Amino acid sequence: MDFRSLIVYQKAFALDMRIFEESKSFPAEERYSLTDQTRRSSRSVCAIIAEAYRKRKYPKHFISKLSDCDAENAETQTWIDFAYSCAYISKETKNEFLEASQEIGRLLNFMINNPGKFGAGD
Repeated sequence: MDFRSLIVYQKAFALDMRIFEESKSFPAEERYSLTDQTRRSSRSVCAIIAEAYRKRKYPKHFISKLSDCDAENAETQTWIDFAYSCAYISKETKNEFLEASQEIGRLLNFMINNPGKFGAGD
């Protein structure tokens, strides 16, 4: 199985692409702050899932990477809150993004708590 076939990766990738499209409308003065930070943290979720999956032979490393991933996901939620508070996204968009991010967090935590189901240690 490839990391791209993981539901958590697919959901994280879809959220990242939605964030990318939405952040295109952020003001130019936010390019190197809010826009960049939001995109980086949401992209990191996908990248770290891929890294963790490749390290699944080592369960502790797998879990550690997934924990880092969960932290990046939480960071993304913070940037979403800022985007809403600065009136760059609607309440509906904020809620959509946060719901997706929370689902990703639940999936990550399932992986953290059940590493053997993902081939960790094989």
